[in-house]
This record gives sequence, structure tokens and C-alpha cells, in this order.
Amino acid sequence: MRSVAAVNDFVVRFANVNGTGSASANNMFAKAVFRMGLPFSAKNIFPSNIQGLPTWYEVRISEKGYLGRRDDIDLMVCINPQSLPQDVKSVRSGGYFVYDSTKILHPEFVRPDITYIGIPMMEICLREYTDPRQRQLFKNMIYVGALSMLLNMDFEVFKGIIADEFKKKEKLIAPNIHAMELGRNYVAEHYEYPLPIRMETRDLVGDSILMDGNSACGLGAVYGGATVAAWYPITPSTSLVQAFEKYANRLRIDKETGKKKFAVVQAEDELAAIGVAIGANWNGARSFTATSGPGVSLMNEFLGLAYFAEIPVVLTDVQRSGPSTGMPTRTQQSDILLAAYASHGDTKHILLFPANPKECFEIQALSFDLADRLQTPILVMIDLDLGMNEHLSQPLKWDDNRKYDWGKVYDAEELEQMAQYGRYLDSDGDGITYRTIPGTHPTKGSFFTRGTSRDEYARYTEDGSVYVRNMNRLLKKWDTAKEIIPQPEFYQQGNQQKEGVIFFGTTTDSALEALDLLREDGIELDAMRLLSFPFSKQVEDFVQAHERIYVIEQNRDAQMRSLLINELEVNPAKLIRVLNFDGMPITAAYIQGEIMEKMVEKV
Repeated sequence: MRSVAAVNDFVVRFANVNGTGSASANNMFAKAVFRMGLPFSAKNIFPSNIQGLPTWYEVRISEKGYLGRRDDIDLMVCINPQSLPQDVKSVRSGGYFVYDSTKILHPEFVRPDITYIGIPMMEICLREYTDPRQRQLFKNMIYVGALSMLLNMDFEVFKGIIADEFKKKEKLIAPNIHAMELGRNYVAEHYEYPLPIRMETRDLVGDSILMDGNSACGLGAVYGGATVAAWYPITPSTSLVQAFEKYANRLRIDKETGKKKFAVVQAEDELAAIGVAIGANWNGARSFTATSGPGVSLMNEFLGLAYFAEIPVVLTDVQRSGPSTGMPTRTQQSDILLAAYASHGDTKHILLFPANPKECFEIQALSFDLADRLQTPILVMIDLDLGMNEHLSQPLKWDDNRKYDWGKVYDAEELEQMAQYGRYLDSDGDGITYRTIPGTHPTKGSFFTRGTSRDEYARYTEDGSVYVRNMNRLLKKWDTAKEIIPQPEFYQQGNQQKEGVIFFGTTTDSALEALDLLREDGIELDAMRLLSFPFSKQVEDFVQAHERIYVIEQNRDAQMRSLLINELEVNPAKLIRVLNFDGMPITAAYIQGEIMEKMVEKV
């Protein structure tokens, strides 16, 4: 048998039972990789129940800086008997299987093409600890200690992490270090180490940080000027509003009085939550809500109201697998069409697609400026993978001289000089009208906000010509939006190839790696990453410049492809589907295989 051998380029997967405290130990392992200066990505694969079902945690170490998920498991740490059969199968040939050898492994789970490393974790715990909870928790630290020896990881790094983790509970530092030493000592006494797969310290992460997208969005909302968050808890968006509240408690407290200068409102359901957010924005606050696909479904009616009445509001959609309840703790990009055309009638919404925590922070902050400037809902589209997993990210930066863009808002002086205010008058020809904030002027600037048809002065009407005039103005505003929302990113100097690829959001890391893999096979493709909808002329030009384009996305029905066809009126045959929708993040190998297969089909 030929064992897998690699330095700083492999995947470790932990198989645990949900609710056993393994998350803390697994996170320590990932942080140690980071502190050793190695680029990595981590994926927490957890069930939608609270406790008892299998959970997995994958860590990909990549000296080359590839951060997308990879299918092949080089080393499996299996602590859960319930998932043992599939865990054994998931290890690549030549890989390694670390398990609790307190009980003998059944012959049906023994493969001749992988290396088994048995560590009697429970036996060690029974000998060392009398408290059942300690046995459960320290068992996790024992396997982390064993890995630190097997993979040549710096033990001093782990000591530093444990000290940081328990700095408020110092009495726990020594016991956790001791538990790791138990695992290290067992490996030292019974196995040759390190394994052919191992780590070496590098300096490849620079000033990068570790952050999850939900936290970055929550912080971005604070810096973007949000003072009201209205929400209803739903996986996987809950931690976003919790992050907003945490950061607001630090950054939005009046220093003199100690009073909070923000409000977090937990509504009775998603419909009420967006209603509160819209009402707060109508009153002049910057407000937002966060939800997932089922919540967006419920919010459709209010989104239509905000679009037609032209009220700013921000909604962050942390997408998960659907339809209906679907797989609540799995990731997808399957709300694209729902979000783009939310509500009945001719309704279109601006979508923003961050791809990493830094962009989550920046785009979430920007979304409030865009909502005010365009007087319309802005939907920030992330997903569970980006939202709930920690990612390697560039540091977050903010210009303290930056001013909020409140858009076209009349103040009292301007209203005083006005003979008659028209809420829906397009004075500048860009489709964007001037609004007022309630209470600005004692007698002027008021209007009736309605979801029914009205004229330029907000007066109710069912005159078809007036309705058409208003709807066409909204289209003009839509065209204006194309020039001020984030523009696409390109990965070549001009369009050079006959074929290209389009991707967005969390497909980015794997798509870029796939481009490198294809390049190694002699296949060069132009590439464009979408950051927003509506599609600007740059997007249209890229599509027109290529004979065929592979559209990479994580849903069954090629929703982004459908959006491109519908909005750009492009020949559907030109846009080729590359789809993944099993709830797991798409991989570079999968993208490479799909594109090569479709190239062969074309020939």
C-alpha cells in the first residue's frame, strides 16, 4: 500500500457527535494551523437538531492558498461509532484513519488501502478522570494532542491557544494541556511520527484574520449606520443579528449617559420583522433584517411594498438548502430568483454578492448607502458556508472620514422654499425622486405612503397612463442603479478566449482553483465574478464577447443562468450549466470535471 505523503497540502476531517464539546477542540486545531502561518479553510457540517446526531468538521490545509472545499479526505479522525461506516469509506486510498481503539474495530470496517491509527481514548479517560463530563470533554483534547504529534504541529502554539481560550478560567489551562499530552505521549510510545502527511511552519497568512461572514455582516451594519435591527430567528442567519447586537453594545453606547443608541427588535415572525425594518427606514433610521429562504418567502409582500412605495430597507439573506424546510444546516445559492423578483407584479430588487468576510463587511455597510440613495430594498446574498464558517480574510478597514450617503432628502429649508412637494417627481431625470423624513417641516413635505397606484404627488389614482409613467420611471431608476452598484471582477486583461466562466459568492475560491487546474491541462478560460444585480454593461459585454460561458452556481435550476438569460436576452445555448446542490460547498475538482465533460460534449 502506498500512503499519501504531503507537506502543508491535505484535508483532515473530524467525525463527532453533536453536543459533545468537540467544536471547541476542533477549532483549536484550526487555529493552530493558522498560527503556524498556513492558509486553511474550515467547514463545520452539523445537523439541524441540538444534540445527538453526527457532525463533521473539515480542515483543508493548502500552502498554495487554495481555500475552497476539497472532496478527498487524507486523514479522518473518527470519534462517532454512528457514522463509522461512511467515515471509513470517505478516506482516500492511501489515507489515514484515526479512531478510538478502546474497543476492537470490526473487520467489516477495515480497508487494506488505508492506514489505521488506534488510540484508546476512552480507556485513557477512564483511567485519568472520574467525572463523566470531564471524560467526554478531555477525550476531544486527547485526539487533538495525538494529531499534534502525528502531523508535526508546534505544541507551543497549542499551549498559547489554550491559554487564550481559558484566560478567564485559568484553572482549566493545565488540565487541557495535560489531556493533549496524554494523546501526544501515546503516539510517541506506539507509532512512528510524524506521518508522511505533516505540517511545517510557514509565514503565509500575513496580517489575515479569521472571521465568519455573519459576524462581518453584523459589524458592517454597525459601521454602515444601522441603528435598528428587526428579526425573527432562523438558521443560518440568527448569529448575524446577534453579532450586530454584540458590536453595537460596544460601539453604539452613549459615553455620557450609558444609553443604547440602537434597537434590536425580535418580532413574532419574519413578516413582522421586515415590516418593522421598513417602518424604521420610513421614519429616517437605517434599519435592516436578516433571514434565510423561508423568511424571504414570507417577506415577499412587504418587499413589494418597499419597492413600489420606494422605501429604503436592507435584507441580508443567508441562504440554505430548500425548498420548504429543506436542509436547514446545509448551504446553497438557491434564493437568487426568489430574491431578484420578490413580490407579485413587475418587481425587481438589487442583489449584492460578497464572497468573503472582508466583502461581507464592506458590502453590508455599502448596502445602507445604496438603499438610501436608490430608495429601494437592497438584498445582501450570502449563504450558510460563508455566514457560519470562519474564513481566512484580509483585515477589515474603515475610513473614518467616510460620510453616509443619505440620497435625495429634502431638509426643512428646501421645503420652506417650495410651493408644492411632489414625492414621486423625477426632477433630475435619473428615476430617483426626493423624499422627506417625517417631522422635518411643520406643514410641508408630508405625503401619503401607499402601496396602491398614485401620481407624482402621491395622490391615489387608477389612471393607466399615470401608472405606466411611474413604472417606467422605476425602470429608469433600475438603469441608474447599474452604474452605482459594485461592478464585476475580471481575472484577465481583456477578453482573450472564446470561452469563459461566470461565478459569484462562495463559488469563487473553488472556481479560481478550477481555473488553475484547467490551465494545467492546457485549457485557458476568461473569468468574471458577479458582485451585483442588475447586470451592468460590463457583464453584458463579457457575455457577448464569448461563444460559450460556463455559469457556476450552487442550485439545481441554474438560477443565475436564468437571470442572465432573462435580463440580457442572451441565447440560452450560450450559457452552460455547472451546478452543485447537494448542500456541500462546491469543489474545484468538480468544476474542472464538469467543464471538461461539457467541452467533450460540444465536440
